Amino acid sequence: MTLPLSGIANPTEKRISKRKDHHSPIKLSSNENPYGPSTNVRNAIIDAFDEACRYPYNRVAELEAMIAKKEGVDPNMVLVTGGSNEALRATGRYYGIEKKEIIACKPTYLALMTYAEDFGCKINWVPLDNDLKFDLDEIARRTTNNTSMVFICNPNNPTGTMVGAKELEDFCISTSKKTCVFVDEAYYDYSIMDGYPTMTKLVKKGHDVIVSRTFSKIYGLAGVRIGYIISSPKTIANIKKCTMAGTNMLATHAAIAAYSEDKFFEYSLNKNKEGLKYLYGLFNELGLDYKESKTNFVFFKTGHHIDKVAKFMKDKGVLIGRPFPPYYEWCRISTGKIEDLKVFGEKLKEFYA
Repeated sequence: MTLPLSGIANPTEKRISKRKDHHSPIKLSSNENPYGPSTNVRNAIIDAFDEACRYPYNRVAELEAMIAKKEGVDPNMVLVTGGSNEALRATGRYYGIEKKEIIACKPTYLALMTYAEDFGCKINWVPLDNDLKFDLDEIARRTTNNTSMVFICNPNNPTGTMVGAKELEDFCISTSKKTCVFVDEAYYDYSIMDGYPTMTKLVKKGHDVIVSRTFSKIYGLAGVRIGYIISSPKTIANIKKCTMAGTNMLATHAAIAAYSEDKFFEYSLNKNKEGLKYLYGLFNELGLDYKESKTNFVFFKTGHHIDKVAKFMKDKGVLIGRPFPPYYEWCRISTGKIEDLKVFGEKLKEFYA
């Protein structure tokens, strides 16, 4: 069974709009790509039901081989998981159980650190620098023999800022001689044109580095739950022992179809640029400080506690990002669909009226 194609730029738009409950809130809170999955991926999921009675191991191996070929690594250096979240948590368990410490900046994406804490690991939190980027110098200063891992999210969630290629590469090379460096590249795809400094090349050179990616963002598969990590065969084998559920047959088919689909990838990039342009114009008009983003969201300063802004927006039918301490007067807003962003803009102007 296949879905009919339409002549619009993205065939998924018409189907999504038909399903939308007009009384449901506009969701700009979780950095999702509302334009996905693409029609080809939807068809792949439907066709995958023929194999839904089977365990997904062979298809997972097929996807891992595809990823390995594209990234120029051996398949045993790739681990596909139930979203990158599972990889983050499994890594947190493996390194956290040493009960040493993990160094990370705050705010950032917390899944790995939260799980490590559950196993008795201490988190050594480092403030962001003045540009709201990871303070690599301070992290390096704090790294000791008691550091089991350093966590870097680049581009960072929730700030959308990115550490430059040369700076991050130099840091990872020097730090990985002392401890493992985990680089979360969930938003890698949105910043390729900005010279994203992917650290997979360091993995290939044998450095003690782990890189995580996800199909949740630009591929529009957040609800399907599939991601992966790339590292040395030994590290992959160790983390694999700590995974909990893995992914499923339908998700694997979706990712295989999505991974080689260039048109939807480009479409998503262009729609994201459209959303960022609107948000920058809105914040400039209102005189609000914000950080130019390398992702599909923008971090902007409201001048009010985020709880107050979030409640106002929720009452107006718009969901925005949660609190990210200690930046309580900042808000993370996802790019979303342009029509939804315009509603957000109207309500934000009401808030400041």
